[in-house]
Amino acid sequence: MDLIIEIAYLVSSVLFIMGLKKLSSPKTARQGNFISAVGMLLAIIVTLLDRHVLTYEWIIVGVIVGSSIGALMAVKVPMTGMPQMVGLLNGFGGLASTLVALAEFDKIAPAIPLNTGIAIILSLLIGGITFTGSVIAFGKLQGLVTGKVVKYPGQHPLNAFLLLVVIAAGIYIVINPDSFMFVLVVTGVSLVLGVLLVLPIGGADMPVAISLLNSYSGIAASTTGFVLGNNELIIAGALVGASGIILTLIMCRGMNRSLMNVLLGGWESAGVVPAQASQTSANITVKSVDSEEAAMIFDAAQSVIIVPGYGMAVAQAQHAVRDLVNILEKKGILVRFAIHPVAGRMPGHMNVLLAEANIPYDKLLAMEDINDDFANTDISLIIGANDVVNPAARHDQASPIYGMPILNADKSKTVVIIKRSMNPGYAGIENELFGYPNALMYFGDAKEAISKLSHEIKQL
Repeated sequence: MDLIIEIAYLVSSVLFIMGLKKLSSPKTARQGNFISAVGMLLAIIVTLLDRHVLTYEWIIVGVIVGSSIGALMAVKVPMTGMPQMVGLLNGFGGLASTLVALAEFDKIAPAIPLNTGIAIILSLLIGGITFTGSVIAFGKLQGLVTGKVVKYPGQHPLNAFLLLVVIAAGIYIVINPDSFMFVLVVTGVSLVLGVLLVLPIGGADMPVAISLLNSYSGIAASTTGFVLGNNELIIAGALVGASGIILTLIMCRGMNRSLMNVLLGGWESAGVVPAQASQTSANITVKSVDSEEAAMIFDAAQSVIIVPGYGMAVAQAQHAVRDLVNILEKKGILVRFAIHPVAGRMPGHMNVLLAEANIPYDKLLAMEDINDDFANTDISLIIGANDVVNPAARHDQASPIYGMPILNADKSKTVVIIKRSMNPGYAGIENELFGYPNALMYFGDAKEAISKLSHEIKQL
């Protein structure tokens, strides 16, 4: 039986790797999800056949309750709530690792091998940080916790001290594996560290934090695999941890952040600065258009690049955008989408949203693939995006987004910006693009504004 289980684990791991490979492209993402799900189902089934399972009653209850909650979330959570859900699920993974490590320590203490003791400490540390950090991230995205940077004197020294406490307590536990009190100290301090590391991160940087916490949840699962001696958990956790780190590095490059700043928390340039925004708004003079005027501009165009942002997600405008694309293409206009790596509130948010509206994948182009084309484009249509098209990132060294790679929408012949108001984006600064000579503001709710624009274009 042990041989069958290990072979099944190996097959499951291969399916995970194949699934991850297919998840790298929107065209094959659904296949990747399915293949990975089959691998997980296989791993669960063979694990339940393990001789170490003493009773199935509580396992069945857990499967029913967990599956019911998962199905409900899948149906009820809107696309705009996906980042929060991902953050929360990361936290659940960290909590599971923490609880398993506590249970295993209680089960085998004091006869704990050195390697198992170290794995338990790491599971408690990483799992605890992942759980509370993810809860704070969820709160920030949901608006339950302030999206501003929360800084205080001695922030980093305090975090370093708490980490040293965990290390010291962990060493003591490895030497004296019958001290459950110190295990609780490691757990409690790790939970506090999760709060202190994520609370300082501003809302603008939350996509990177979500990526990092996803990596943490995988690493916590992998260390728990060492605790249990489960090869499948080790491999699956390592895959999640590695892919999460890679994604975090991609997001860091997309926002011009360093990985060390992510790890330490409390980035200087994150957060909301309303006072600064109100001061700069007076220096920007904008030109606005209505739906009829915008329609005439689009009717004369030959190429359009659409830049989606979180405002499109909030307005649930993706289906209206698809209708607009269909209308423009019937008139022989080339339409493509420019996707910034940090557009929205989690990695890939815009791709998922547009795919939901059945917009062809080949129209969704990454920043590096389309940035040079803006200069030869008649119209850039910006829908609810802000910081990712702000030219200040190129030249204003005092700007909190200075150095962040942006989409070159300002280089188009005409830029039409759909926005509810002149309020700043996540970074808390005004977008100087709004006052450019080639920029036109089309104020309104994204869904309603695009629907009106589509109607007017049809009449021409």
